[in-house]
Amino acid sequence: MDKKIKKIIFTGPESTGKTTLAKLLAQHHQTVWVPEFARTYIDNLKRPYREDDLLKIAKGQIDLESFFYKKSNQYLFCDTSMLVLKIWSEYRFGKCHPFILEQFEKEKDALYILCGTDVPWEYDVQRENQNDRGELYLKYKKELLKANKNYIEVVGNQGVRLEKLISLL
Repeated sequence: MDKKIKKIIFTGPESTGKTTLAKLLAQHHQTVWVPEFARTYIDNLKRPYREDDLLKIAKGQIDLESFFYKKSNQYLFCDTSMLVLKIWSEYRFGKCHPFILEQFEKEKDALYILCGTDVPWEYDVQRENQNDRGELYLKYKKELLKANKNYIEVVGNQGVRLEKLISLL
């Protein structure tokens, strides 16, 4: 018998607390969380990433989610999704690979958590858009609405966000 797992996807611009929330909620619910495959992939590149790397990252993320799904219980908390790849690809390269778009469309039953930009931006070698978080946030919200995805917006410090999500889940 296949277990029924609720997929919770954290999304939004960089440095908005997605990873922290995924980890904390997984800990609270005594389950696993799916890290962002792109981080490891890009860390291992010996060159700047290119547009064609995004397809490899998408496939790696899907494989990682499948791996962690088997280890999860009630929830599968995902630090990223195809929406992040879609927006990043369009923002950085002006287009998105059809595979990523198809995979985004398939994420029908997931609950998206759109993380607000009201937390301080923290430097990370992979982060590129400190000054564009507001603009990118609006792109995420627009895409979620356009695709008719189920989502919750969270703002405030991590404690406030965590309390809200615990009470809603």
